[in-house]
Amino acid sequence: MTSAPAKYAHYFADFQSLIQGAGAGAPNWLKDLRDTGWSRFNETGFPTARRGNERWKYTNVGTIAKTDFRLAGGPTPANSSKALAPSYRMEGASVFDLVYIDGRYSPDLSSPAAPSNGITAASLASIASDSKFSLEGQIGRYAPPGDDGFAALNTAFLYDGAYIYVADGHSEKVLVRLSYTTTDGTSPRITHPRTMIVAGQNTDITVVESYSGPKDNVYFTNAVTEISVGAGAHVDHYRLLLEGEKAFHVGTNRVNQERDSSFSSASFALGTALARNDLEVLLDGPGAYCSLNGLYLTADNQHIDNLISIDHAQPHCTSRLNYKGILDGRSRAVFGGTVLVRRDAQKSDAEQTDKNLVLSKQAEVDSKPSLLIYADDVKCSHGATAGHIDPDTLFYLRSRGLDLDTASRMLVQAFASEIVDKVQVEPLREYLDALFNAAIPNKSLPVAEAR
Repeated sequence: MTSAPAKYAHYFADFQSLIQGAGAGAPNWLKDLRDTGWSRFNETGFPTARRGNERWKYTNVGTIAKTDFRLAGGPTPANSSKALAPSYRMEGASVFDLVYIDGRYSPDLSSPAAPSNGITAASLASIASDSKFSLEGQIGRYAPPGDDGFAALNTAFLYDGAYIYVADGHSEKVLVRLSYTTTDGTSPRITHPRTMIVAGQNTDITVVESYSGPKDNVYFTNAVTEISVGAGAHVDHYRLLLEGEKAFHVGTNRVNQERDSSFSSASFALGTALARNDLEVLLDGPGAYCSLNGLYLTADNQHIDNLISIDHAQPHCTSRLNYKGILDGRSRAVFGGTVLVRRDAQKSDAEQTDKNLVLSKQAEVDSKPSLLIYADDVKCSHGATAGHIDPDTLFYLRSRGLDLDTASRMLVQAFASEIVDKVQVEPLREYLDALFNAAIPNKSLPVAEAR
């Protein structure tokens, strides 16, 4: 761990600065975890070789590997970053805000939860050395450095992020908003947000995790989120990818569910030159249920990759996977959905769908839903579609007096609303509805050929 390949020398320099500077006071377990992360990244690097690498077959991360991203500097003044963050508000006695600017916690913009009444919502950097939080063994348990080069690099630079914990049996619903914002910079910068969410038994948590940044800056967000859902617990997790048009984003998300737990996820993506949403859910207790939903809108030359995996490891589990894409310009979308049903996971019930609405003849979708079933008493289905606006539906709207552009926009809005309407937090739902409606292009859209 004393050297690095020449192409990663800038990462090694920043790594040395972290472990000798701000991260020098970390507990030994965290130092060891960082060392493991760096050793793994130093060994594997980024997944630039796509031949024989099914996970990265359709997404080229060569630009990320070739760009000299440097670790962002000290905290930016709070008032210079407010305009970049999502503008919706959530209010209430059990609503907590954690805001991070250029990878560092901003106390001026945050309203954390002190470790009282069974709730903790705090900065990782502020509690990592406190043994009462028992972070050792939790961080890195579900997203180990060996996952891939991106998870390894995030682990190597593990310093700040969010820790959310609700103790067993806490009856009141808890809402937490996490805002990770990158600000303007003169050179390409990188941040490594780390989020750990622990929902104790029979608890109810809603977490909104957002990523945003400047429109015209080149930067890279390399995020890792780990979620533990205890027996009988319910977690709603919303992920907002609102990065700038020249930004790169790789998000690694790992979820572990225990008996009779419920996990609902909704991912929303706009902008970003290249984005990857890597989500794996392990249903590790009988009766566990997960619902994974996603909506993205791409334009120009943007590229978004959703890699979703659901592992039915125990019997009597249910999963629902529903992703939708709206593509314009020369953009490209990738969907890889895998549902694994293990040998002893009898009575599993799984549905998987991927639907894409293509608004341009130059846009492209690669969709690969798959089922791996090793049990014989299951109910599983999957499917994928991609196409232009349906001519019969368009004709029906126009016969009611609507012009072509208005009718087309209504159909696109209706396509997106199925996912937006699943958002349970009303201010967030209204914010996303307005955001996606404004992003729908104002132009004549291609129509599928009538049969």
